[in-house]
Amino acid sequence: MAEPDPRGNHAHEGNRAHAAHQRPPGRVNRRWEAFARSPFLPATVLVFLVSAVAGVFAWSYTYAFANPTPHRVPTAVIGPPNAAHGAFLTGMETALGASLVVHRYPGYAQAREAAERQTVFAIFDVRQRRTVTVDVSSASGASVAAVLEQAAQAAGKAVGTDVVVRDIKPNQRGDPRGLAIFYISLAAVVVSFVGAIQLSVHAKELGAGARLAFTVAYSLLGAFAIAAVVDWVLGALQLPFVAVWLTLALTMYAASTVFLMFMVLIGRWALIPTWCLTVLIGNPSSGGAVSWPLLPTFLGLVGRWLPTGAAIGAIHTEVYFPGYLHAFPFLVLTGWAFVSTMVFCLLRHRRPGAESTVAAHPE
Repeated sequence: MAEPDPRGNHAHEGNRAHAAHQRPPGRVNRRWEAFARSPFLPATVLVFLVSAVAGVFAWSYTYAFANPTPHRVPTAVIGPPNAAHGAFLTGMETALGASLVVHRYPGYAQAREAAERQTVFAIFDVRQRRTVTVDVSSASGASVAAVLEQAAQAAGKAVGTDVVVRDIKPNQRGDPRGLAIFYISLAAVVVSFVGAIQLSVHAKELGAGARLAFTVAYSLLGAFAIAAVVDWVLGALQLPFVAVWLTLALTMYAASTVFLMFMVLIGRWALIPTWCLTVLIGNPSSGGAVSWPLLPTFLGLVGRWLPTGAAIGAIHTEVYFPGYLHAFPFLVLTGWAFVSTMVFCLLRHRRPGAESTVAAHPE
């Protein structure tokens, strides 16, 4: 029997390697298509998304809350300017490390009305030569009132002026730190879009009208439960009940329809932009935990245009300044609710699989 030619074996192996190298990309494409259709692709994407969101979440809250510092603080000043009082105001700016936006008023009544309208956070009465009276409003922002009180005492000591600090609008006794409104607004926002997700999972066959009707129903009932627990059960706040109830219901409906809007726009990933808008950015910038003069400038501006910040602004005014309601936060909430509802109703038929996709992938 003839021995095999070693060169032939090497040549055969070389041909196989060359064939493998020249293998058409169809098999690779089929493998990618199979991976793309499998649950492993969204799971892989979620690994990176969750990791990124965790880091951004920590950055956002630390950036806003860890070291709140004043930037521009609107204040009212009554009385004739003189050198001593000018030195006190300069000392205030030095102690705050920020600028006082000074509004001068001819009398205390006008300055007090500005405080009630929440256009100023403090009143400096410099009509007495050796004493400055500083009126702060904890209800306008407990964090700002505390910072202003400390700065006023430091500035008065530095320039040799006696300082008397008064809290003309304190928080209610059950909520001395003024955080209850932040908590109930946060509860309303988070529960609402979680409810919208669960409605898509467990009642995906609902039509647009029925879905919106059930959204209105759980918004009204959920808002009633939140207000009742805070007021009637815990006694943390004495609420103008109907006004706060309806404002919370509008907040819940707006946050729910924001999720529905993103659901018809981007499908199963709708939770990501909803969470970013309402929680990741909305909560730190809302002014509920830290008032807007102490927030970074960008957050202080954008927060009032988002549902969480608008809800806090509206409820805060209803509770503490009922005679000076502002239309702006209610218009913001109504705008989000209206635009989101319209987008959902108009575009849901362009993505007929959007609801079933969210149901199949509740992440």
